[in-house]
This record gives sequence, C-alpha cells and structure tokens, in this order.
Amino acid sequence: MKQIITSIKHSLTGNPAKRISIRRRVVSLSLPVLLSALFQRLVSIVDIFLVGGLGAPAIAAAGLGQFMIFAAMTVFWGLSTGTTVVIAHLWGAERREEARRAALVALLACLILILFATIAGVAGGSRVALFMGAGPDVMAHAAPYIRLVFLWFGFTAGLNILSGIMHGRGDTKTPMTAIMLVNVLHVLMAWPLIYGKFGLPRLGVIGAAYAINLSEAIGFCYLLVRALQLRVISFDRPDWQLWQRIWRVGYPVALERVAQQSGQLLYSRFILGFGTVAYAAHQVGLSIESLSFMPGAGMGIAAATLMGQSLGARKYRQARMGHREAMRLALLVMGLMATLFLLLPEQMMRLFTADSEVIREGVVFLRLVALAQIPLALSFVYAGSLRGTGDTFYVFIATLLTMWGVRVVLAWLVADVFQLSLYFVWGVFVIDWWVRAGAFAWRYHKRDLHSGVL
Repeated sequence: MKQIITSIKHSLTGNPAKRISIRRRVVSLSLPVLLSALFQRLVSIVDIFLVGGLGAPAIAAAGLGQFMIFAAMTVFWGLSTGTTVVIAHLWGAERREEARRAALVALLACLILILFATIAGVAGGSRVALFMGAGPDVMAHAAPYIRLVFLWFGFTAGLNILSGIMHGRGDTKTPMTAIMLVNVLHVLMAWPLIYGKFGLPRLGVIGAAYAINLSEAIGFCYLLVRALQLRVISFDRPDWQLWQRIWRVGYPVALERVAQQSGQLLYSRFILGFGTVAYAAHQVGLSIESLSFMPGAGMGIAAATLMGQSLGARKYRQARMGHREAMRLALLVMGLMATLFLLLPEQMMRLFTADSEVIREGVVFLRLVALAQIPLALSFVYAGSLRGTGDTFYVFIATLLTMWGVRVVLAWLVADVFQLSLYFVWGVFVIDWWVRAGAFAWRYHKRDLHSGVL
C-alpha cells in the first residue's frame, strides 16, 4: 500500500515543465493504441451484430469461432509482447540493425507457429465446438465458419506481430491505421456477403468469415508494405539468439493470458449460478467497463515501450519519468471513468438494454466497477513498465496467484460455501485488482532498473 500511495503522489505532483515532453510522448504512443484496441473490439462486435438477423444458432456459431481464435492468439500475444520489448531495448540503444534482425526472427517464428495453429484449428476446431456443447443447429454454421477463419489465421497472427514490431520502434500510428483499414473494409464487406446484397451471393455466417479474412489479409499486406518501406525488417541470416531473448520475455505473457482467461471463465460460472438476469447484467456491465480498459491498456503499452527504449539507451531517470507520466495520465482518465460509473450507471445501462431487471442489477455492478478503476490504472501501468524491463515472468506469477488465489477462491467461498448475494461475488474482483496493483507496485519499486537491460 505504501508503494501505491507513493506512486499516486509522484503522479500528481512535480514540475510540469520537466515532464511536458515525456507526457507528449506518452500520449502520442498511447492514443493510437487506444484507438486500435477500440477498432479491434469493433470487429467482433460488428460481426455478432450483423449475424444476429440469422438467428441464435448463427450468433452462437460466430461467437464460438471468435472464442477459438482468441484462444489461439494467446501464444501470439506473448510473442508480440516479447518482440516489442526486445526491439524497444535495441532501438533505444541505437542498435538499429540488430532490431531489424529481431523483427525478422519474430516473423519467422510467427510463421512456424501459424502452421501449427492453422492445422490444429482446421482439423480440431469442430471437435472443440462439439465438446463445448454446440448442438446440430449451431454446428451447421460453426463447422464451416471455424474451418474458414483458421485457414486464413495467418493474416490475423501476422497483423499482431507486425504491430508488435512497430510498437517496439515507438510507432503506434502505423498499426492503428492498419486496424482502421481492417474495420472499414470489414463493415463494407460483411453485410453484403452475409445477406446477399449488391448482386453478391447470400453466404450467411460464412459471409462473416470471408469479410473478416479478406479485411485482415488486406490490413496485413498494408502493414507489411509499410514495414518494408520503413526498413523495419532486415532480410539477413536469422539470428536465433535474438529469438531466445524474444521468447524469454514473451512466453510468460502467453501464460499470463491463459491464467487470466481461464480464471475469468470460472469466475463467470459463479455469476451464472445467480441466474440469467445476473449474467446478462454482468455481460452488459463488462461491455461498458471495457471502455475504461482501453485507455489503461494504451498507457500500459506506452509505459512498456518507453521503459524498454530508455533502458536500452541506459537513461534510467528518463525511464522512471516515463513511468510516472503514464501513471499520471492513466489515473486521470480512469479516475474520470470511475466518476461516470458512480454518477451515471443507470443511463449507461439503458444504452445497452431496456430490461428493467438487468438495469437494476447492472447499476450495482457499475458502481462496484468504479471502485476498481484506480487499481486497474495502477496495474496496467506497473505491469507495462515491468514488461518493459523484461520482468514478464513476475507479471505472470502475480496474475496467476491473484486471479486464482484471490478472485476464484473468494468467489467460490462467497457463492458456494457461505452462499452470500451476487453483490459479494462482484465485490471479489475489486479485491483482486487492489491486491494485484499492490503486488505489481511492490515489485516495481524494489526492482533495480540497471538489471532491466536485455
């Protein structure tokens, strides 16, 4: 708690004149990431919205396909983070040619992993859908949808890795442009392909898969061309020692994602035990809360990039200042979101649903969410800065222990053992985020940044 209070004080005080250039750097890095996250989320939201006219089985099929792609991307998110951190260190140290070679080995490793993921998805995706309980009506849509999105999976993963390479150089605007291009093309293609407009065949759910695949393929090609124009990649002999450094940083991020998502799924099971209304309120509330996640995630990536580049250049004071500026902005933005969740929860819920019972429960959820905004801001930035030092394994362990040792265990005790109300189960995630923020803060303030040079 002492470290958290100290961090907040440092983030809110100081001489603004000394921080203005770094503040602008944080904003220039984080704003494109924020917009990229928003547009990435819109792809899945638009897909579910558009196939909604085809009925519940079509919605379930698209949802299953998206879930499997999300699961498959876990490894690639780890690879992307490792790539960003290593390239940031090399770029900050003015070792530009080495950074370009790191980009090459990241792409080659990505290609190898894509082959395995594609084969596994095409061959076993339908079996996973059946295992998850999909009936014949859902499988009629899900089987071809899943097979098709995995056949084109390479573009999805490649887009993510190229974005990670760009982020390491401090370029978040080019990946943002690519994601915006993907979204515009996706919207233009999805509706005509799903419903057979403008002389195109009516493809149904398969049309949604084609729209995602084609738009991401074009987005990937755009980003690859820009990477070649900017000389981001060196087509020299692959340096597999650089790959070892990337994977050493990246594999704990993949494990962290697995720990987070698996714990979240089990936590959702306790919510579902309180009935459909409770679960609906939870899902709508999470959709609203995700708006506050995006700026926090943007600040986290900015913190990781600034930390990596500053440590690579051995500018340790600048590294601390970058962290504090990212923290200050995250606290400001997410503090504002907390105020909105406290003052306008009902109005926010009504934007998503007219069900009075769902709204009533969702109001309580959003007010509890408000209590988690400050620890969320702290967690995002501390975790980002720790990743920037290469300390991703600690972030994984802290996430694993807090998600499973705090959230899941306390939810089980509250819901199944003591049989308390839904509101106590929701309150558990607030405790989780405060404990997690404390764990990250302790590690950051104990860490010697001189040991963070990869």
